[in-house]
Amino acid sequence: MPICIECRFPVPILYTTYSKADDKALGKGVRLTQCPRCKRFADKYVEHDFVVLFIDLVLIKPQVYRHLLFNHWGRDDKRFDPSIIRFGILLLLFDVYLTWARIEKATPGLPLPPLPPIPGTHDSSTTSSNSSFTSSGNNNVGITNFLATQPVLLQYLFFLLLCTAETLAFHLPIRTLLSLSSTATNKIANKADTNLANTNPANPSPSLISTALLISSFPKLFPLLLLIWPYDLPSSASAVSWAVIVNNVAALEILLGCGYVRAAGLCGVGALCRAGVSWGILRAVGIEGGSGISAAAIGVMEMSTGGGDGLWARVMGWS
Repeated sequence: MPICIECRFPVPILYTTYSKADDKALGKGVRLTQCPRCKRFADKYVEHDFVVLFIDLVLIKPQVYRHLLFNHWGRDDKRFDPSIIRFGILLLLFDVYLTWARIEKATPGLPLPPLPPIPGTHDSSTTSSNSSFTSSGNNNVGITNFLATQPVLLQYLFFLLLCTAETLAFHLPIRTLLSLSSTATNKIANKADTNLANTNPANPSPSLISTALLISSFPKLFPLLLLIWPYDLPSSASAVSWAVIVNNVAALEILLGCGYVRAAGLCGVGALCRAGVSWGILRAVGIEGGSGISAAAIGVMEMSTGGGDGLWARVMGWS
């Protein structure tokens, strides 16, 4: 059921069409429904195009998130809208590009080969040290540059698998924690306002949670602009990671109405799980570091937990 994006009150319809020949996006041929509670238009974004929606997404306006989550892409069958699936694939491909480019730039080059022995000298210590250096150097080259020696298609498939695993590692813990804390959040929602049980669910469907996280991950599209101007890849990757986490926190707070502390705690747990999965996969192929999310994950956890005290109590809604 659609809702008023201002006060989240359920409304039967968002607009009335009285002329088929006019364009709804231009505000012609439709009459917006007035919310019976707040007396404002139930959803002003009905007659706005996606350029306006994107600008308001950048500004993190709650109204545009409610429009997209409940009135535009919300489904009664609790499944993903096809547009969200396409948008998620687009984000995944951009994530693959950014991760691949950052790791390729950060991976050290091949070490220099050892100096050949000087003719006429047979120093056993020099020979043994050179041989040991050669052995260790070859081992490091074999581990560190494992991906560099593979075909480009195999490298792309590896980073596609890496980014897919990171995305799942971010979404699944958040959905699991929300399912475990459904009882506590339902009590909080009932105390706040019983009329918001359906419009601001204490235990939303898993697809709605992932939809909110995917919509708020739109800053991953910003590196497209970085193809035009020179940029510092590590700093830009870190900035994009922080922007994504900030928008994820805002989206969960708008969806759940649980406050920024708990929303930041949920995103912090998801970010740490994502960083752990990234570190494990990259370490398995001999690449140190993660995919640019580790520092952001640690920062979010410190910000949301005040040093780590009471993390689980805040996330689970028990304090």
